[in-house]
Amino acid sequence: MKVVIQRVRSAQVEIAKQVVGKIEQGLLVLVGFEAADTQEDIEWVVSKTVNLRIFADENGVMNCSLLETGGSLLVVSQFTLHASTKKGNRPSYIQAAKPEFAIPLYESALHAFESALQKPIQTGQFGADMQVSLVNDGPVTILIDSKNKI
Repeated sequence: MKVVIQRVRSAQVEIAKQVVGKIEQGLLVLVGFEAADTQEDIEWVVSKTVNLRIFADENGVMNCSLLETGGSLLVVSQFTLHASTKKGNRPSYIQAAKPEFAIPLYESALHAFESALQKPIQTGQFGADMQVSLVNDGPVTILIDSKNKI
């Protein structure tokens, strides 16, 4: 499971010119799954994400988490996070989980994020052609791969 976490001032997802998810201050999380991912990967990534100390405290130091700030969360599926660019110029997505495996993982991750935050989150739509816009705050962008825990 790979995620790209961006601290944002605002972010939104549109599908066919309709806003389907929108947040103000918080995190935009792009998430991609591979066939080897498990519930354990989801739980580890969710915990790491909501507890990352990447928001400013009263002294302007990145010392607060999303949980502590009460910020919002927008989660968007993105299979291209598993692109392999080792050969040629056309990325290979063979590592990305097929929809029949990835959709249940995505739904489980959404539920885990809501449980961790104890509030609803905003999402995109799995498999849709989405337009994602954001105002990256900082900029702060963090990459996490559940296969690189050590």
